[in-house]
Amino acid sequence: MNKFCTFGKREKKFFGNGTAKEDRTGNVVLLPEIIIPQGSDPRVATCRGKLQNRRSKLNQEINKELRLRAGAENLFKATTNKKLKETVAVELSFVNSNLQLLKEQLAELNSSVELYQSDSTNAVMPMIPLGLKETKEIDFRDPFKDFILEHYSEDSDAYEDAIADFMDTRQAMRTPLRDTTGIGLLFRYYNQLYYVERRFFPPDRSLGIYFEWFDSLTGVPSCQRTVAFEKACVLFNMGAIYTQIGAKQDRSTAKGLDAAVDNFLRAAGTFRYIHENFTNAPSMDLGPEILEMLVQLMLAQARECLLEKLQLQSEENRTIDICLDLAQEAAELAECYGHVHDLISHEAVHDYVPYSWISLTQVKREFYTGQAHCHAATGILHPESSHMSPTTKEVLQFLHTQSDSTQLEINTPQEEHERRTLGRAHLREALVLQEECQRQHRMCRELRGKHALAAVLRNAHKRALHAYTATETEDDFSDMLDPPGIQPSTKFQLSLTAPDFAQYRVTDLFRSLGPIAIFSAKRHWSAPRVVQLRRNRPDEGFGFSVRGDAPVVVAVVEPGSLSEFGGVKEGDFVVAIGEKDVKWASHEEAVALIKSAGDSLVLKLVTPMDRNFLKSGKSGKGSVSTRSSSGSSSCMSSPAGSVTQHNGSKAGLLVSGAKLNWNPFKRNHSTSREGKDFLENVILR
Repeated sequence: MNKFCTFGKREKKFFGNGTAKEDRTGNVVLLPEIIIPQGSDPRVATCRGKLQNRRSKLNQEINKELRLRAGAENLFKATTNKKLKETVAVELSFVNSNLQLLKEQLAELNSSVELYQSDSTNAVMPMIPLGLKETKEIDFRDPFKDFILEHYSEDSDAYEDAIADFMDTRQAMRTPLRDTTGIGLLFRYYNQLYYVERRFFPPDRSLGIYFEWFDSLTGVPSCQRTVAFEKACVLFNMGAIYTQIGAKQDRSTAKGLDAAVDNFLRAAGTFRYIHENFTNAPSMDLGPEILEMLVQLMLAQARECLLEKLQLQSEENRTIDICLDLAQEAAELAECYGHVHDLISHEAVHDYVPYSWISLTQVKREFYTGQAHCHAATGILHPESSHMSPTTKEVLQFLHTQSDSTQLEINTPQEEHERRTLGRAHLREALVLQEECQRQHRMCRELRGKHALAAVLRNAHKRALHAYTATETEDDFSDMLDPPGIQPSTKFQLSLTAPDFAQYRVTDLFRSLGPIAIFSAKRHWSAPRVVQLRRNRPDEGFGFSVRGDAPVVVAVVEPGSLSEFGGVKEGDFVVAIGEKDVKWASHEEAVALIKSAGDSLVLKLVTPMDRNFLKSGKSGKGSVSTRSSSGSSSCMSSPAGSVTQHNGSKAGLLVSGAKLNWNPFKRNHSTSREGKDFLENVILR
């Protein structure tokens, strides 16, 4: 049975491999499989789907209230009627109240971290995932078709399917699946934007296409005409899905923890890539301060998973060395969350992120500081601590930080009572910190509803209290002394995983327009003209030579020849020979077509208007055949660089006899336009 799926405004059929169907003449034909990029079905009532739908509705309502406020403010400034001003002022206060309420609801959605957590029955510390940015549907048909007709001088109706495929991909990208399939869809759309930007977005004018996205944190819409904004938003959604995948892993197993670490590092690498390559963003969630905070938050969550894995692997048998390692790792993690808390409390970030994020990072900082003291106490009070190895003694010697405020100056206990005193001091400090965590948890309204977090804090407090009471004796007055701090240290070196665009290669949907290095939006050439050359005798030449490939270029036109009288010029691109399009043809294929033309040759030519093409075309080195009836040439230089697509096909010519390596998915720091074009035509609503 055929399945119908609608994306945008057109319908496509899905046929399985080898599906038979009758054509109009009654013959049975075998239909190939048609694959359309698919996003998630908005009708599927999953928890995360419902959450994103609510986010979308809130974004629309916030946009509506912002428009009302802008109109009311303009009316308030324009009117001179006192009574009308009072009415508008009341309306403004009402709109501002609605806006505040909507933003609080959106902040509450961003605080709904439990929906993204693992379904495991074990209580684990919740992670902070990100919601996706929403965008509006865009109709590319008329702008692209007009540009194809105007700039490329080709029949735009022939590219309707290509335009529809691109629109289908973007429509599916708006609701990606929250797994690797959704990541692949976003990557393929991002890579397709590489071709679309160079085909249809000239640097000197606009097609009237606006990319509008809603801020994931505030819901405020932002709009730009540059593709760089679209790319940055797509990358942000990639990072957001990585955070959701990482938070959804089962962290009660080593495999789930490894997957969570990998996804958090990929999210951090994606946000760092946006921070380094896209600047002056119109929306707050793409600002440098928030992106840097997100990078550090994801690194802290990856390190948290590594600590949980170390605890899981050593749960049955913890030696003194493992306990001390866990103490330093927990202190390192607490320091990381302290750094995240400082970044998230910054003025440029504090007002745009949910308050629950600020509270949770503070809770985690205190929680893991307490865990560091608890692990240190477990190692110091270990039954085998009286027979420590020299290596363990050396680790213990540098375990504590030196501070003038330290009341208990015992770094390496030598006797039993010193070990007990130092261990109980660490346990008491851990108990105090766990009580502080519970107090901060109760202070935040959003965190009070996180039952998993409450269970983790409650269990940690019980363990610390049990260990403390187990070592209690009478007439012990040293408990009031504060222990020294734990020196942060780690054995894990984290490296960010940058987006690998080459992993998801795509085919240029508008490949028929020609090699993108030459036939792009920033290049200009004359309208195509048809030249018909007819020779009277077989030994007479057409009077021109060609060089290069994809496309071949007229190298030399002989004075007084048929080509000169026919209007052939040096540097012309040969785009068609007879009825065959040769924009992608190799040199040998073009020469073979010219030879097979016989005495009558029909060429379609375009003349490049770019001065760089004309200059480089005259400065070529190599032997040029000045008389050639076939139009062939050997070892010619050419006006454009040698471009090799990822599928190996030639997409350019040779410059001075040498090839230029070019990778469409490799970032070029010196020539990247993303950062330069990002601030153009910014519209904030």
